Amino acid sequence: MIDVEKIRQDFPMFKNHVKMHDHDLVYLDNNATTLKPQCVADAVYGYLTEYTSNAERGDYDLSHIVDTKFEGAREDVRRFIGAKDKREVIFTAGSTDSLNMVAYGYALHHLKEGDEILLSLAEHASNTLPWFDVAKMTGAKIKYIDLDEKGAITIENVKKAITDKTKIIALAIVTNVMGYVIPIHEITALAHKQNIVVVCDGAQSVPHIKTDVVADDIDFLAFSGHKMCGPTGIGVLYGKMALLEEMKPVRYGGGSNARYEADGELSLKSIPYRFESGTPNIEGVIGLGAAACYLESIGIENIHAYEIELRKYAIEKLKQVDKVELYNPEATGAIAMNIKGVFSQDASSLFNTYGIAVRAGNHCAKILKDFLHVNATVRASLYFYNTKEDIDTFVEVCKKGDDFLDAFFG
Repeated sequence: MIDVEKIRQDFPMFKNHVKMHDHDLVYLDNNATTLKPQCVADAVYGYLTEYTSNAERGDYDLSHIVDTKFEGAREDVRRFIGAKDKREVIFTAGSTDSLNMVAYGYALHHLKEGDEILLSLAEHASNTLPWFDVAKMTGAKIKYIDLDEKGAITIENVKKAITDKTKIIALAIVTNVMGYVIPIHEITALAHKQNIVVVCDGAQSVPHIKTDVVADDIDFLAFSGHKMCGPTGIGVLYGKMALLEEMKPVRYGGGSNARYEADGELSLKSIPYRFESGTPNIEGVIGLGAAACYLESIGIENIHAYEIELRKYAIEKLKQVDKVELYNPEATGAIAMNIKGVFSQDASSLFNTYGIAVRAGNHCAKILKDFLHVNATVRASLYFYNTKEDIDTFVEVCKKGDDFLDAFFG
C-alpha cells in the first residue's frame, strides 16, 4: 500500500523531535492536528520569502504570481474533494469558521419557528453551538438522531428522526471521538427527497477517506487544512453554487464588494470572493494546496487502507490488555478508551513521559457523555505516518495501568 518509513522522511518533526528531546516521537493526536511534510513548509516559505504581496489586489508582477498560486490552490482543493466548479470552494479560517458561515449566512435566513435541525450527540462543538444559537434566533428546534448501540449513525435512525418539519441535517461524516463513518450517500438521497439541506463536518473525514461532494450530493462541506497536513488557520467551505447564491456573507469589508456608495448601496463581488472579505491567509491557502497535492501523490485510498490495517492491529493489541476499556472498537477513526482507574488527563500526562502524544478530555464533544456515560476519554488518533512500532509502544504503556500511575507519582 504505502512505504511508511519513506513517508516519515517527508516529515521533519520526527528527526527534529529526536534532536530536541533525545527520544522518538509517538504522535497519536492526529485528530487534533497533523504533522506537516517538508513540501508544505517549502510552499509557505516560498510565499514568505520569494513572492510576498497581497492577493486579488495588485497590478504588478508579484501580485500576479500570488494570484496564480492562490487560485491554483483553489483548483487543487476543488479536485481533491471532487467539486464541479472551483468557485464552490471558499477559503475560511477552518472548519469552525465554515460551519458558522453556513449557520449564520444560510440557515439564519431560511429557518422559521417550528422548523427542525437534526444533529447527533457525537457532534463537535463547532457543529452544535452555532445551530443552538440559530435555533434560538429563529424559533427552530434542535432534535437528535439516535446513535445505535455502538455509537454510530444508521440510515434507519435518520429515517426515524426526519419529520415534515426537518429543514437541515448537520452531521460529521466521521466524528472526532466515536470515529464511525456515516452513510452520507444514503442520507443525502433521503434528505433531498424532502428538500432537506445536508451540512457535513468533514474535519475528520476529508484527510482520511475519499471525498466526492458530487457523487455523495453534499450540500455544504466544512474542513480544516491543519488536519490534512496543511497549515493552521486555513479551512474550506464547499457549497453547491445554488445554495451559495442564497447565502449571505457574515463578514463585510475589502475584497468582498464590487462597489458601495455613501447611501449604503452595495454590490457584492461574485462567488467565492463575496465570502472572503479582507486579506486572506495567503500562505495558508498556498500551504493547503501543497498539502492536497501531497496527499494525492500518496493516494487517499492508500492512506485509508493503511489506517484501517493499523487501527485493526491496535485494537487487537488493546483488547488483550485488561486495564484498557475501549468505547469504539469497530470504528474506523480515532480510538476512544480509558485506562481503568486512571483519570484521562493523568493518563495523557503519563503517556507523555514515554514520548507518546495522545489527547484526553471530552474533545469538544461535550454532550457525548449522555451516550457514553463517561465525562472524558483518552483518544488515540492515527495517520498514515504512524507505524506498528508506535502502536506497540502505546500498548506497552497501557499495560502498566495503576502501576504506571504509582510510578509516576512516586
